[in-house]
Amino acid sequence: MNTSCIIRGMGHCVPDTKLTNADFERMVETNDEWITSRTGIRERRVALNGETCVDLCFGASQNALKSAGIKAEELTHVLVATFSPDAVIPSASCMLSHRLGIAGRMSMDVSAACSGFLYGLETARALIALHPEAKVLLACCDIVSSRVDYTDRSTCVLFGDGAGAVVITAEAPGLAGARVLDVMVASDGAMGDLLTVKGGGSGTPYKLGDTIRRDFFVEMNGREVYKHAVRAMSGICAELLKKHGLTRDDVDVFIPHQANLRIVEAVGKRLEIPEEKVFTNLQKYGNTSAASVPLALSEAVAEGAIKPGNLVLLGTFGGGFTWGSGLIKF
Repeated sequence: MNTSCIIRGMGHCVPDTKLTNADFERMVETNDEWITSRTGIRERRVALNGETCVDLCFGASQNALKSAGIKAEELTHVLVATFSPDAVIPSASCMLSHRLGIAGRMSMDVSAACSGFLYGLETARALIALHPEAKVLLACCDIVSSRVDYTDRSTCVLFGDGAGAVVITAEAPGLAGARVLDVMVASDGAMGDLLTVKGGGSGTPYKLGDTIRRDFFVEMNGREVYKHAVRAMSGICAELLKKHGLTRDDVDVFIPHQANLRIVEAVGKRLEIPEEKVFTNLQKYGNTSAASVPLALSEAVAEGAIKPGNLVLLGTFGGGFTWGSGLIKF
């Protein structure tokens, strides 16, 4: 049984503090022209005032609930997609549920790095198929700054912090919202060592008094990640369109993972989607990992870049490797 579901509301939340390219000129050997020309990023928001993953999830969730016209106590499931929760235990989703003032619901974290939103959306669709009465909150957030080595110029300029959230229910007559037509997700663990944050995991144990090692921070083979990201993201987007008998001409807005401008442009070119149909906000936020796609989706709606009747194509790629695509009809 395929139960259709709709996004009833969405919202986003970012820290107040901005870190500009000029700031990085004082931190590492780089400059604004080098960063902008290679990544398209001009500034990013960072949690330097003590904001946590749950703090930003809570802000984004409040905005999504308000947009949906749903009270927190109506929620039946709370999902959080992140690789940087406040703690290992309790989960970010349990902490978020508590912040929202609810208990007794299913709360679960989803770990798929930058692909967290689409993995979470697919999970929400499955929950609604089993429980058509469900009202699911999906919040996606990463405090990437907590896992960035600010002496490594090859990675530190790429990332920022942020959160995006959506409220999802089954489709029903008279209910307004964006219809989730389909989601496809995939993975390949053989590529995992190309993009990692290993330190602190059970595979790299440590004991009291140990110094923090380099592997506690994002380590990435940028050239290889670029190649796999472009190939995987464009491939699964094309596959999803073909599955539904659609072409690039049917797509009104394309929202790819906001990794860097070179990847975004390469994926758009492979899919032959015109530049004016590709929504980007990475120039303001950098790569916010799991928050990337929902933050861009929420902002695109708020800015009027997405209009009623538009078909929106989503694409993502993240560590693991994980990747995915989604189709949403507004």
